[in-house]
Amino acid sequence: MTEDTDLTLPRPPIVAIRHAKPRDLPELNAMILALAQHHGDASAMTPDVLERDLFGPMPWIQALVADSGEEGLIGYAILVPLYKAQEGKRGMELHHLFVRDGQRGNGIGQHLVDRAKQIARASGCDFLSVSAATGNFAAHRFYENMDFIPRPVTGMRYLQALS
Repeated sequence: MTEDTDLTLPRPPIVAIRHAKPRDLPELNAMILALAQHHGDASAMTPDVLERDLFGPMPWIQALVADSGEEGLIGYAILVPLYKAQEGKRGMELHHLFVRDGQRGNGIGQHLVDRAKQIARASGCDFLSVSAATGNFAAHRFYENMDFIPRPVTGMRYLQALS
């Protein structure tokens, strides 16, 4: 290689994976909206609802964010506790996993999943669970490459509004 050859390639941002903080609520809300739009869904999420569920008197979820510093938040994961009473096993649901367009393929999703596994283990969980839409083959490959084992969904899920 000669000295005048410039092989400068764009580098992925240096990212910190950390728990969400109250100051992250607007960006986190925007990413939740982006994920809903990606799946063709509407989002009723607001920063106030996120604040209640992350930092309120009875926190319901945990959120991890991928913080790139100058570029802001570029991804997130939401964790929700699970329980298998018949087995006496605790688990954690990786309810959402999202990386912004232009940042995918840089390992951000893998880092978020790795941190989710650490949190689940530290919480005494026996398993980490995640689901992906039937036709979302990219997500299927991603999770299978991270050693998640596909499990069939059986039965019906029922819902009753509590108003």
